[in-house]
Order: sequence, then structure tokens, then C-alpha cells
Amino acid sequence: MGQTRVRDLMQEKIVTIGASDRLSTVEDIMTLGRVRHMPVVQGGQLVGVVSERDLLRASLSNLTGFDPNERRAFLNGVEIARVMSAPPVVIEADAPVEHAALVMAERRIGCLPVMAGQTLVGLLTETDLLRYFAGVPRDDR
Repeated sequence: MGQTRVRDLMQEKIVTIGASDRLSTVEDIMTLGRVRHMPVVQGGQLVGVVSERDLLRASLSNLTGFDPNERRAFLNGVEIARVMSAPPVVIEADAPVEHAALVMAERRIGCLPVMAGQTLVGLLTETDLLRYFAGVPRDDR
């Protein structure tokens, strides 16, 4: 296990979203694409991460008692920048997977955007790490 690097486990085909996009867009992508975490970019630079947890927190804190149409209207009015986790906790592609697991456990986060210098090159999720440590072969991404 000591030789495995983040780049060996990360998801390379990732969906990003803009900081000025709306929560309703995130909800649609997460629901349709079965995605739980999305890197947020602005001007080509990574500025945050939005997760299902962020979406749920925004919905619960503002939508108690709303019907589905009101909820949708609310989500359409909120920019991702207002609810995303920022600044993002990132990891380099060449970092050992054990270090990534430690960072995620200590920070209590479900994913790490993977960087090569200033460039976003992938996403490592807790599921990727669990599969690796359980010895489950990586599926094609």
C-alpha cells in the first residue's frame, strides 16, 4: 500500500460548477448524475467544494414548511458561493493515499480536490479510499 498515490485512485472525469451558478443546478446534477461532491470554479480556478451536505444544510435552514415549488424557487435564487465550503482543502496528485485518508479523517470531509500545481486534475472521495483499503478493484471512471 505504501507506493500508491492519490493519482492512482482519483476520479479524473469530474463535474465542476461555477461559483455564481445556482443551488437548483447543483441539486439537478447531483440527483441525475449520482454525484455527492462538486468542485466549484471561478475564472478557471478552484475556489470551493459543494456537497450534498451543503445543499441539505441550506435547504433545511431556510425551507421548513415550504412546498416543493417554493423550495425550488428558493434554490434557484441562491448562488453556490453562499453555501460552498471555502477555501477548499486540496491534495496533490503525487501524495500518498494514506496521507489523503488522514487529511479527510482529521478534517471530517468526504472528498479532496486533487491538484497538479494550480490545476484541478481530479477528485478523491471517501468511497475511493474505502474501496482501496478494502481491496476492492477500482472500477473504470
